[in-house]
Amino acid sequence: MSSDLIQPSDAAAIAKGEHGDPFSVLGLHEVDGRLVIRCFHPEADEVEVLDRKTGRKLCALSRVDAESGVFAGVVPRRKKRFPYLLRLTRQNDGWSEHDPYAFGPVLGEIDEYLLGEGRHGQLWRALGAHVVSHEGCDGVHFAVWAPNARRVSIIGDFNGWDGRRNVMRRRGATGVHEIFMPNLGEGAVYKFEIVGSDGNLLPEKADPVGCGSELPPKTASVVRDLGKYTWADSAWMDTRGKHHKVDQPISVYEVHLESWRRVPEEGNRSLGYQEFATDLVDYAKDMGFTHIELTPISEYPFGGSWGYQPVGLFAPTARFGTPDDFRALVDACHQADMGLIIDWVPGHFPTDPHGLGRFDGSALYEHLDPKEGYHPDWNTLVYNYGRAEVSNYLIANAKFWMEEYHIDGLRVDAVASMLYRDYSREDGEWVPNIHGGRENLEAIGFLRQMNEAVYAAHPDAMTIAEESTAFPGVCGLTSDGGLGFGFKWNMGWMNDTLRYMAEDPVNRKYHHDKMTFGLHYAFSENFVLPLSHDEVVHGKGSLLGRMPGDDWQRFANLRAYYGFMWGHPGKKLIFMGGEFAQTGEWNHEQSLDWHLLEHPNHAGMQRLVRDLNALYRGTPALYQRDSNPEGFVWIDGGNASDSVFSWVRYGTDDSAPVLVVSNFTPVTRTDFRIGVPRPGHWAERLNTDSEFYGGSNQGNGNGLNSEPVATHGCQHSIVMTVPPLATVFFEYRPE
Repeated sequence: MSSDLIQPSDAAAIAKGEHGDPFSVLGLHEVDGRLVIRCFHPEADEVEVLDRKTGRKLCALSRVDAESGVFAGVVPRRKKRFPYLLRLTRQNDGWSEHDPYAFGPVLGEIDEYLLGEGRHGQLWRALGAHVVSHEGCDGVHFAVWAPNARRVSIIGDFNGWDGRRNVMRRRGATGVHEIFMPNLGEGAVYKFEIVGSDGNLLPEKADPVGCGSELPPKTASVVRDLGKYTWADSAWMDTRGKHHKVDQPISVYEVHLESWRRVPEEGNRSLGYQEFATDLVDYAKDMGFTHIELTPISEYPFGGSWGYQPVGLFAPTARFGTPDDFRALVDACHQADMGLIIDWVPGHFPTDPHGLGRFDGSALYEHLDPKEGYHPDWNTLVYNYGRAEVSNYLIANAKFWMEEYHIDGLRVDAVASMLYRDYSREDGEWVPNIHGGRENLEAIGFLRQMNEAVYAAHPDAMTIAEESTAFPGVCGLTSDGGLGFGFKWNMGWMNDTLRYMAEDPVNRKYHHDKMTFGLHYAFSENFVLPLSHDEVVHGKGSLLGRMPGDDWQRFANLRAYYGFMWGHPGKKLIFMGGEFAQTGEWNHEQSLDWHLLEHPNHAGMQRLVRDLNALYRGTPALYQRDSNPEGFVWIDGGNASDSVFSWVRYGTDDSAPVLVVSNFTPVTRTDFRIGVPRPGHWAERLNTDSEFYGGSNQGNGNGLNSEPVATHGCQHSIVMTVPPLATVFFEYRPE
């Protein structure tokens, strides 16, 4: 082949996959007044050019040399650009296909500008894989950010996983590479083959912005069309904001999908998204929860991480079905008048070779220095929040779940690990900030930007921080220096109260402050009281197993504790299995022990949680002032000798206060006088010692009338029976 059609050096570089700009060589080009078509098809023996409209043969291309697989030829005289097909022949097989190098760029100038600035608000619509129609052809547009790569190729079954075949177009200074593949559609499996700046071939990479993935342990991305689903949740979406305010009841059922319920008749498989849309949603609705919270559903390679080491942030895990199947689950929640929250992990990512680590041969998403970029607790990598493109990637992902999947809230995992540079690090193992301090200023800035972006786009949604320190202003306005979260998990309350409950009742009087200390800061943030999955793993046992005493006392302790929790200021969260007192430690590889509900104590616990949710949702005093100190008054928080706590909750209308009394000893206390703030009748609304829940049925009938006897700083009081190891709720009735 004459060098006037292709330079030998270009042909050699194309054949080796080493050409820096294959779009300048392959495809249709004008050379010395002639239209020349070049292509690289090492699998073909012969190549012809056809008119796309008529199918007529225009010319044959000749192989440049015997081995390279590069073909070139001159097209008969016609206009500069025209639609064509390539007709390929190998032995007795022949087929026609479009030439990817015949198509121009897909990304526009605005996309390119925003990508270059690192502030593309809908990053997932520019990068990733998208089924589109481009220049008259249907196909898939691929785009990926890899600024330090010498070469980026799309690979898959469609090109024999040969990285030389479809090298992508570099888009200037943005660091983005793109290509339109006219021969592909939804369901295509693909990865990126990347050559680093040093010329070394990297492990094949999954798409960082891919919306679909293969079923693990396979690791490739899958093209998914997110534009086909028809939502039926407009009623919820139009009004969901009212469900997420601090003065509304929020009771969350936390679920790990893979182990919630399995199908033993079918190899013990997990349910799928479509099955969860009925089974899980119906169950949570019947139990009275306002929201379901899922452990991370972004694709993750290792099941033992429970999703907390995700690789595909934009892809719902394929373990339970397709993206549209997951949408059906969200849709079903909304049609049942429940919200759906997902755990979101922007704090770190795993080192799996197909993931983000050294994505283009450089420390692209992570810090180069392991003192900043490596997390010793989890053997993971830490995002470089100070890099605009990385921050943009994560913020766009937060918005993606809300815009494409109608997610109602993001519970942000491991916020404390993000806030401090010395988190889980010894002296000399961390790098101080620019002021010499331990705060991670870049991560703090990122969290503020994320919350601002989410609430600006979706003011009716919510973000929740899992933050285990006393970092100030987690729920504060960013304009006032806060982080901007809607809610924060109250880890201190959880740790203190569980330690108290683990004590033998005879010793609890010495630890009384563990139950009262949380009220010193209960109104400093918008708190959620969490009994999460973290409390039933790693040798901690189940909640029931952490209660002391014999079998009856363990159940009574847990019932009393739940009553204390539901009566305490703060939104509620309980991990699956806790609602029926799972006996063993949670095992992510098997189903919950649903058979326990055949036993009265477990069924009684389930009834109690259902009734606590109903009482909570139907009683404004128990939620309206959760974040306001005016909503809580101790009647007697200092009765350590009896281990009895009593307090009053007030709603905003101040018309129906609720008295809550908790007794954490196995002693029934009769003729027990407790002050009440108002004269009248105090109706017993719920008693965790009821025989209906498995208790001893000590109580106060329909309620008690107050007497004009002063005690506990009140002018009136009631004389009640305080059941053993129980919590009792009384609601005020004027008459």
